[in-house]
Amino acid sequence: MRIDPLARSEADAGTSAVAAAEMAVLQAQMALIMAEAGSDGWTRRARPSFLYVMYLLLLWSVPMGLTAAVRPDMAAAITRGMTAYLAALPEPLYALFGTGYLGYTAARQWGKIKGVER
Repeated sequence: MRIDPLARSEADAGTSAVAAAEMAVLQAQMALIMAEAGSDGWTRRARPSFLYVMYLLLLWSVPMGLTAAVRPDMAAAITRGMTAYLAALPEPLYALFGTGYLGYTAARQWGKIKGVER
């Protein structure tokens, strides 16, 4: 099977054009990421901080599991204390967190749809 040199050069040119377009999109995305990362210290730290809190809550289950294995009464007391603490937080605080989180998510999605953000 013999490949036509003209067809091959056209295919190579098409492939190069697609690769150049993809590179331009990647460069635009990187510029946006770098601009966002350098713009505000709070924005840079907010997402990782939230993840660190979630990791901490997940990792807290390890010592609680060990405590429950050794001293079930102590683990039950800790659980009751944490439950009482979370129940003592006012409902408007949960509403504020939920509204802020969902509002941020909706605004971010709207920005992506409008093409303002990537």
